[in-house]
Amino acid sequence: MGRSAAFFDLDKTVIAKSSALAFGRPFYRDGLITRRDVVKSAYAQLMFRLGGTDEQTMTRTRDYLATLCKGWQVEQVRQIVAETLHELINPYVYAEAAALIEEHQAAGRDVVLVSASGDEMVRPIGELLGVSDVIATRMTIEDGRYSGAVEFYAAGPSKVEAVAELAEARGYDLANCYAYSDSSTDIPLLECVGHPTAVNPDRALRKIATENAWPVLEFRHPIPLGRRLRERPAVPVAAAALGVGVGVAIGIAWYGRHRRTRTSPA
Repeated sequence: MGRSAAFFDLDKTVIAKSSALAFGRPFYRDGLITRRDVVKSAYAQLMFRLGGTDEQTMTRTRDYLATLCKGWQVEQVRQIVAETLHELINPYVYAEAAALIEEHQAAGRDVVLVSASGDEMVRPIGELLGVSDVIATRMTIEDGRYSGAVEFYAAGPSKVEAVAELAEARGYDLANCYAYSDSSTDIPLLECVGHPTAVNPDRALRKIATENAWPVLEFRHPIPLGRRLRERPAVPVAAAALGVGVGVAIGIAWYGRHRRTRTSPA
């Protein structure tokens, strides 16, 4: 048997929210996002939802996000993430996912986070979870700023290509590997391994999982890291059985909507 790995999607699979949504508020606060961006991003997210996940839609979303981030200082983004990680992400890590990650690591498997969110967000989240291997969207950087181009967009088939490249480099036998995701956009990722599992699946993924007799897990217990360490073992996985990425648009739209709600007259 070759080496094995477990590949985890991030949003709604490992954490109970969009990773990029979580950082939308501090991005707005620090001036990276304007009110105009809120409106444009809300529209872009609506188009993404209505248009589905075809290649053309993903290309438009990728190009929009690249334009949105153009000129941002990379170090500023990293600092925002570092300062807000424990407040905005730590409380939303599923206890079931954390336990499952630990089980794979104890079994000698490498664990890899695979996310369309930006590397500057995903890698620190991985460190929080004790995971050093990350496949995430990478923006082109020039003179310490995002140039407005995307070096690698970790979505759809591109995820599979990156997983295959990593498997070849490390000698993983994909037939012995595991993958976990909540989204139908990751069906190609789930299909490329021998042990696919749907986690909190959307309707389309649930249908595919049922047709293919894939396991389905329901994760329902986000618990901060400190509590998990004090209360081990956390919620058993067996008991649960039954970027900068696309989420940036969701995040700033969410912030704008709630800000308008707070400031509207009674």
